[in-house]
Amino acid sequence: MHTLNLERLATVITTAERDGVSWVMPDTLIGTDSHTPMINGIGVLGWGVGGLEAESVIFGMPVMIRVPDIVGVRLTGRLKQGVLATDLALTVTERLRRIDLADRFVEFYGEGVSTLSAGDRAVIANMTPEFGANSGFFPIDDQTLRYLRETGRSAEHVRLVEDYAKQQGLWFDPEAAPRFTDTVDINLDEVEVSLAGPRRPQDRIPAGQTVEALAPMLAGRPVSEGQLGNGSVAIAAITSCTNTSDPRLLVAAGLVARKARRFGLKPPAWVKTSLAPGSPTAERYLRRAGLLEDLEAVGFGIVGYGCTTCIGNSGPLPAIIEQAMAERGILPVAVLSGNRNFPGRVHPQLEAGFLASPPLVVAFALAGDVNRDILADPIGYSPSGEEIRLADLWPTGDEIDAALTRAIDAGDYDTSYDEAEASETWQVLDAPATPLFPWNERSSYIRRPPFAGFGEGTLLGHYAAHPLLVLGDDITTDHISPAGQIPQTSEAAEYLVARGENRHDLNVFASRRGNWEAMARGLFTNQSVRNLLDPQIAPGFTIHAGSGEHLPLFRVAERYAAESASVVVVAGERYGMGSSRDWAAKGVALLGTRAVLASSFERIHRSNLIGMGILPLRLPADRHPSRLHLRPGDRIVVDADPARISPRCAVPVRILRASGESETFAATAAIETGLEVEILRGGGIIPLILRRVIQAETTSRQAPAPDFTGDGETHRREASPTIRR
Repeated sequence: MHTLNLERLATVITTAERDGVSWVMPDTLIGTDSHTPMINGIGVLGWGVGGLEAESVIFGMPVMIRVPDIVGVRLTGRLKQGVLATDLALTVTERLRRIDLADRFVEFYGEGVSTLSAGDRAVIANMTPEFGANSGFFPIDDQTLRYLRETGRSAEHVRLVEDYAKQQGLWFDPEAAPRFTDTVDINLDEVEVSLAGPRRPQDRIPAGQTVEALAPMLAGRPVSEGQLGNGSVAIAAITSCTNTSDPRLLVAAGLVARKARRFGLKPPAWVKTSLAPGSPTAERYLRRAGLLEDLEAVGFGIVGYGCTTCIGNSGPLPAIIEQAMAERGILPVAVLSGNRNFPGRVHPQLEAGFLASPPLVVAFALAGDVNRDILADPIGYSPSGEEIRLADLWPTGDEIDAALTRAIDAGDYDTSYDEAEASETWQVLDAPATPLFPWNERSSYIRRPPFAGFGEGTLLGHYAAHPLLVLGDDITTDHISPAGQIPQTSEAAEYLVARGENRHDLNVFASRRGNWEAMARGLFTNQSVRNLLDPQIAPGFTIHAGSGEHLPLFRVAERYAAESASVVVVAGERYGMGSSRDWAAKGVALLGTRAVLASSFERIHRSNLIGMGILPLRLPADRHPSRLHLRPGDRIVVDADPARISPRCAVPVRILRASGESETFAATAAIETGLEVEILRGGGIIPLILRRVIQAETTSRQAPAPDFTGDGETHRREASPTIRR
């Protein structure tokens, strides 16, 4: 989606007819994905919203935000030889995660901006959700115009962008020092070749320090012997929008592959390699530069376009890796050029992953493990026994520029997209055209969910609730609602197999998002999830307070619902970081959750929770879940009177211990606008929309339709179909 926006859809400056007047205005974008700000790299202001919020726009609801604070990031200097955009993106992510950027915009300024290409900027802007902001905006300048020309935009349009930006004061001035809420300084000269991992994208390390970074995860594990052991690379993938949208990075990977091929290097048998560019144009320019054959020779053939390994669509691990994990308990790793490396995201069985630039991905694939200093130690050996190091493979800036000159052709973009859009398979795809969706009760992919209706009213109020889950920090949307392969022995698998599905071909959770019963059984099943109610609770399970039984979450939720008991979820810092998948909120709603009490929330997930009618509450700094010591039988009393709820208001909370003791504190409602208050009072966005549509239908039947022609004559519209429960 993001490469498509960059290469084809974005105009930077757009034109429109309004009331018979021609207008010229800045292009903007609101997208249903957290990485929407990638388009900020070419001067288009855009940010991501939750799926529920975006879908509501179809029914006339606005997308609303508070007027944001703006944090300026001043870039100075120039990247050193051999340092790439990925290294800078990981550095920016590390630096900005240290400050609170929730609901803030970030803008890059300073003379260092001028040294970065539009591709470099897009790589950095793509990491906006990883550093926690709404946007990572780069202004319009000559680099923007160059990118538009290189991607086939017309000369006339490029002139329009330049003229408008200069006349309206939007053209970048490297000497300008705008006034920001806060500022951060980054010297590009100090950026080094980097990785991030092994668990979070903000955990940047120098590329040569993988051994030290992985060491804490190996504590207590048996020492592995032989070539295949702890730290072996199971998956090496050039993937995702982050890096593959920048031709410079793909060309650099191709040049590493070319040199490795000349030395006779290949990845070991246990490394699963893949290349998935963001668009089909990549194949054209890699082939024209003569690099695609080199990439294929070392295992990096194109497997598809768009999201693959980065979102968890990596397929099965190599059999030799699975065998070593089962028999010897080794800890393999993934190395990918993606934007997220949370445990279990890339593959359910992989706890460790490192983010890297595309050429570094190729290097680690050739090495076969991360148990070395990739910058200094040998990566492999030539047929004659010669040691081959990264310096022998790494391309110079001039080599990359020369290959790019051969590779890039502005005509590729229109041709590639025209061919893709002419897909016969897509054209003949059958889809229903009825006013109401024809639900098929036999379908295992699309089933009508309980929340697709008017609901039962607001979840606000005064109530005592059981803590269904008590979680620590960095619980991502991947931890909450997985997207990757459905494990064959999971609760979701048992449900699907009982309905006739093949246990060996269950597909991925992302493909089952239309089946709420399958998705509910996948909630919180990530192997790294720990329920602090009891350290012995398995992922995806909890304790029923009444009986003390350990049961799957959805079973305990069913029991509490039958008992008319309320439940809440308690979590630590950065709850809901990661993908903007609304299923992480829908799933928690299916468990009957009335509120989530967390130390802090990621912005889009907070919005999605409100969309499902769930109240997000920020815990005081001294009430982290690890310090609350909640146990089965404890209850949390929330006093969220609908009449008194307002943005950022205090909400009284009391913990009633099973022992009879109690404690009281005030949480803060993580609500930003009046519309969010209205959504919570209405029980969620879907019930609110349905009631608004019904009211509009009723009003339209009781009064003459308005004049839509402007000529003084009233024309009555046909009544729309009545929405039924």
